Amino acid sequence: MTLASVKIGNRTIGEGYPAFIIAEAGVNHNGAVDLAHKLVAAGAASGVDCVKFQTFKAERVATANAPKAPYQLEVTDRTESQIDMLRALELTPSAYPGLIAACDKAGLAFMSTPYNEEDVDFLMSIGVPAFKLASIHAAEPSLLRYTAATGKPVILSTGMCTMEEVKAAVQVVHAAGNRQLILLQCTTNYPSPISDSNLRAMVTLREQLGVLVGYSDHTQTDSACIASIAMGACVIEKHLTLDKTMAGPDQPTSLEPAEMRRLVQAIRETESALGDGIKRPAANEVRNISNMRRGIVARRAIAKGSVISTADLILKRPLSDVPPTAWDKVVGATAARDIPADSALAWTDIVGGRA
Repeated sequence: MTLASVKIGNRTIGEGYPAFIIAEAGVNHNGAVDLAHKLVAAGAASGVDCVKFQTFKAERVATANAPKAPYQLEVTDRTESQIDMLRALELTPSAYPGLIAACDKAGLAFMSTPYNEEDVDFLMSIGVPAFKLASIHAAEPSLLRYTAATGKPVILSTGMCTMEEVKAAVQVVHAAGNRQLILLQCTTNYPSPISDSNLRAMVTLREQLGVLVGYSDHTQTDSACIASIAMGACVIEKHLTLDKTMAGPDQPTSLEPAEMRRLVQAIRETESALGDGIKRPAANEVRNISNMRRGIVARRAIAKGSVISTADLILKRPLSDVPPTAWDKVVGATAARDIPADSALAWTDIVGGRA
């Protein structure tokens, strides 16, 4: 049985609720607090539900000689080490209260991704409503366990993972006494080809593991996000930047504010289009039924007392007293009066017609 819902702040996430849209500001502030605040403002103006950052100390993330990822080499200084790049992308602890206050004022949830136990403790101390863990953390049971033990909801990306690795991660979170888990299908590549999105894997996670699911997108179009909504995603995550040409490893594959607004609008329109699954005429259709549907009409003059045949009848607009569904009852019935050509039949025109 799939988890029914998760509460993050004042938002309920689950089937039947609007998707929880996360603008991943990440490290696109380049370590500047004023840029971080501008990202919050841009997220709010875009209509997202949450702005998320990343909380780390470079020395606790990478060794001094750790190489950059291939995508990072393509968009940053190749001579710069990974740890030096990360140092320039840290936010100081003093920046967080102001960012949380800005999110609160804008009606947004604030979240951040921790990279170590110390980061989890810090985020707990400032009152985060939930944790968003990166794909790398799905294969780190110690950090999963520590984060899950806080009792806060956990949103976990699953990029680079096999199904067995995801199952193991879910077991760790559940064993820590935390059932508030949402898994995100994700492809850890920046940018990611849309052909690698594998959205059906998101459905597999939901069906086999009984968890809420969503999609963290690194493609360069909106198509996969929109498709994932149609397939039941209850969380969408997408990187946000102020300007794709700014320095930084994630800027080129992020959405600028206008693009994020368009994505949010497309997601909300998709949700509206999906409806509630009950097959019935829409309210705006009901008024069209009488003029669009057809009734049974005399194709030619029908004499009183004659047996009505198929050749005597035709279907024409508007819908009349005798609907098309009564065709088989009318054929073979007797005309109770002379029926002029091109006149809509009434039940009083027929002997033995109405059941």
